[in-house]
Amino acid sequence: MSRNDIAFRNARKVRAMISVVCVYNNKSVLDMCLLPGLEKQSAGHELILLDNTERRYRSAADALNDGGKRAKGKYVMFIHQDVAIGSPVWLDEVERTLDSLPNLGAAGVAGVRDRRGVISNITHCDPPKPGGDVRIDVPEKVQTLDECVIVIPSQVFGELKFDGRTCDNWHLYGVDLCLTLGERGLDVYVIPGAAHHMTFSTGSTKSIFKIFSPGAWPADYYRSLKKILRKHRKHYRRVYTTCGIWNTSYPVSLQRAYFILYAYALFYKKRLFP
Repeated sequence: MSRNDIAFRNARKVRAMISVVCVYNNKSVLDMCLLPGLEKQSAGHELILLDNTERRYRSAADALNDGGKRAKGKYVMFIHQDVAIGSPVWLDEVERTLDSLPNLGAAGVAGVRDRRGVISNITHCDPPKPGGDVRIDVPEKVQTLDECVIVIPSQVFGELKFDGRTCDNWHLYGVDLCLTLGERGLDVYVIPGAAHHMTFSTGSTKSIFKIFSPGAWPADYYRSLKKILRKHRKHYRRVYTTCGIWNTSYPVSLQRAYFILYAYALFYKKRLFP
């Protein structure tokens, strides 16, 4: 079996309850971050690894839809290569939590509902820093999830997959899916699972620069963002993400320009009037 094919870990159970899908472009990061924690899990699970070191897939949606179609578990967990899970019962706890959630469309470990900021118990970066503004003890409903971990019931994924036309790159595919789930009457949750995201991604949105994400992301991020705002404008006035808050009624370029000016005005006000 080649590295491009499905790999199975902890196949002690006949039917894995959680299928873990990961597309990776750096084998060293995968081996250092994600795999050690999965190998220690007490729960039987299916691991589907998608090798993109040679750019086999053109987008996250294409890759994850490919992996998700192969999944046999009750839940499909899409997880980044640089996420580390420490507890050996982490998958068991996630499964029990998901089983208790009514009307479940998707769940993750970081997400946003409103201007309070990112809801999450995870850490990120090295040395570790809090990955959110609001810590939780019980699951919380949110509007969108960060893509570092997204878990979807297999029955839901069978009907609704990632939109590769709207998100034809590696950004915002989870945000788009969460918005669609909301439009279809399904709930999206952040669960209080602890994990560590090695690469800077989710984090506090209290900084004015982080709240409005004025220009820190690649051009294709904003290309997908424009499509998402256009696609969902009939159902949402604002789209809350871990990388910014966006109004669906105004062009992205105008919002970026406005918030850049606003952010720098606040910055210099603090410098001049400390």
